[in-house]
Amino acid sequence: MEILATSFMEASAAVIYVCIPIHDEARTVGVLLWKINKAMAELGRDYEILVFDDASVDDTVATLERYRTVLPLTVLRSEKRLGYARTLEGLLREVTKRAAYPKRDIAITLQGDFTDDPAHVSTLVKTIEGGADVVAGCAAQKGSGPRSVRWARTLAPWALGGLFHRAPVSDPLCGFRAYRVIVLKKVLREEAGAPLFSTEDWAANVELLGLVTPHARRIEEAPIEPRYDLQVRPSRVRSFGVLKGLFRVRNRPWFPSAAATRE
Repeated sequence: MEILATSFMEASAAVIYVCIPIHDEARTVGVLLWKINKAMAELGRDYEILVFDDASVDDTVATLERYRTVLPLTVLRSEKRLGYARTLEGLLREVTKRAAYPKRDIAITLQGDFTDDPAHVSTLVKTIEGGADVVAGCAAQKGSGPRSVRWARTLAPWALGGLFHRAPVSDPLCGFRAYRVIVLKKVLREEAGAPLFSTEDWAANVELLGLVTPHARRIEEAPIEPRYDLQVRPSRVRSFGVLKGLFRVRNRPWFPSAAATRE
């Protein structure tokens, strides 16, 4: 794995790490990076953007290289296609290595195709700073998006069974989240080098929520609206694949008392 980095941070400040796994997003990633830069400037926090380029074959590499000279951007790159789960894990591991103040530093995870609006980052960060350890973005309108997304969301509670209703947030599928870095460090320490995920896509988001929940004193959710209308390519969500992954995790022993704490 190759790592290219540019940093503009103050050594003593807590840092917001914005983590983006991408594959062939040359048409959107540049604008997305500037939107993140704008959102973080308005928020007034030190930040670093971490992008994991998952073997892109379009102009993503060249686009990232241009922005790396003007933004606090670190690019992790794999020449072999790894998939969403492994690139997300790579980003989280990199954050835990970099974070000087894990009890204060924050990791934000979002997609690179405009679905997740950087304008919501401020809400996630402020909720963490208000005392939460994990903040999950939750889709305000479950019926929005392409047909494959709507089908997957409609059938997800059935596929996950009781796990869906025990989850500490109303939308355990969304990957647009904020984590206090100390929580991620505890998860990685507990897993002792083993891979974090056994599934892909939305199911991996459920897995990560299940892993962090025992280490989080407080989990909150923030209403967001996925912007599928801004996507410049067809959605990569495949309903059958998503539901198959959710079935694989439905019997995991997660969230034993989370449902009670939500009431």
